[in-house]
Amino acid sequence: METHLTLSVYYVVSLLQCMSLCCLFPDLIPPSVCNLLNSSTIYANNEVSLAEVDIYGFDYDYTLALYSDALNTMIYNTARDFLIEHFKYPEGIRKYDYIPNFAARGLHYDIQKGLLMKIDAFHYIQLGTVYRGLNPVPDEEVLRLYGGTHHVPLQQVSGFYGKVSGPKVKQFMDIFSIPEMTLLAVANDFFISNDIEYDPEHLYKDVSVSEAIGMVHIKGYMYKWIMQDLEKYILGRDETYAVLHRLVSHGKKLFLITNSPFSFVDKGMRYMVGKDWRDFFDVVIVQADKPHFFNDCVKPFRRLDGNGDLQWDKINSLDKGQIYKQGNLYDFLRLTGWRGSSVLYFGDHLYSDLADLMLRHGWRTGAIVPELDLETKVVNTEQYAQSLTWLQALTGLLERMQMHRDSQSREVLQDWLKEREELRLRTKNLFNPQFGSIFRTCHNPTYFSRRLCRFSDVYMASISCLLNYDLSYTFYPRRTPLQHEAPLWMDQLCTGCMKTPFLEEMAHIR
Repeated sequence: METHLTLSVYYVVSLLQCMSLCCLFPDLIPPSVCNLLNSSTIYANNEVSLAEVDIYGFDYDYTLALYSDALNTMIYNTARDFLIEHFKYPEGIRKYDYIPNFAARGLHYDIQKGLLMKIDAFHYIQLGTVYRGLNPVPDEEVLRLYGGTHHVPLQQVSGFYGKVSGPKVKQFMDIFSIPEMTLLAVANDFFISNDIEYDPEHLYKDVSVSEAIGMVHIKGYMYKWIMQDLEKYILGRDETYAVLHRLVSHGKKLFLITNSPFSFVDKGMRYMVGKDWRDFFDVVIVQADKPHFFNDCVKPFRRLDGNGDLQWDKINSLDKGQIYKQGNLYDFLRLTGWRGSSVLYFGDHLYSDLADLMLRHGWRTGAIVPELDLETKVVNTEQYAQSLTWLQALTGLLERMQMHRDSQSREVLQDWLKEREELRLRTKNLFNPQFGSIFRTCHNPTYFSRRLCRFSDVYMASISCLLNYDLSYTFYPRRTPLQHEAPLWMDQLCTGCMKTPFLEEMAHIR
């Protein structure tokens, strides 16, 4: 108990200071200052001044339009039934209902081995998060399957932009891929449970983008479901209108680049914004075929008439009030002149929406990460705060205690190592019992988290977070210490520890 109190003093003082600021200046303090983990906060990976941003761009799905969990259930059910009815998969698979909280975005799938797993930023599999079907794979078996290690070589992981070259390891970065991962797990589970021989690679092909799941998108089933029941599937309609209205009223230019068809976007935008939604946008581009839109210069722009039919005239300008299809970024830049850090584009897919814009074209990018809503709620719980505080303290104690070689110290060390593993499991389960947080493994950032930091200047749970900030606000990334740097308060604490028989005392406190 003394240890918990000693190491929590800094956090308590900081919290009281923050609370005092918020009470004195409630209208001047944005959510990121009042609460370091708040679902209304915009988090910065890079310094961004909104005063320098004149043009705001948006993806549509999971950016302007957020969808309810009911959509994942529909995608899963339809793809599952397609496997059974068109690919003649066993009828027993139909007994598996959708499992809402099984999978998480950013996971990797070993196509040849049929394993779903979480990988960290250094290509190491987080042991305890490897699933074959719906069951965890023991750590010993994981090590055996990967040649005595839990490291996945670079050449086996999907490429820098998430592309798969051959049947190796696929990363699921799309929010739409959550029901896909669940269906893969369910189908694997059925075959394994019933001792039916099958080829995991064939299963992946039948389930993935080109077949069952792809059919939901390619044949337009998803568009039809949403258009028939907008209220059931679309979330946050009022916030979308408020964001667009605020930006336009401050003289900002807006554009939309989406892979979705015009009829679908039009129906959704009329529901969220109103029949005159196109008046908010200076350029609207549908069926853009991202990420190819951003990295090739082959497809020309085509104009659509009021009925959504293609026109044959050559596009020499991108005019307000018109709808354009396909095209490419190079012509977009040439025709608009919108370049560099004056443009901020929001999207949910780190590869398809953001990577090229940041790395090749110097645009500012904003990632929409709806999972932040749940993750921040977990982090704000007392249970998580207590577990993490003691976990950090325990790690520091382990670091020092390992220098002591006497039997009593070694016994304490082993007890602490065991307790650390229990704490890690407890904190992981608070987010997702199978895979934990999408942002962290035990102590490293996840592969997803590293890509988020690499491809987005800022990230947030939804575009509605923009409503909490003045349009001249500057987002400053926090100065987090490097491994060879320590926070000032920790330096002081450790200096104090070095002057006392601290380690010896701690060995007996526990």
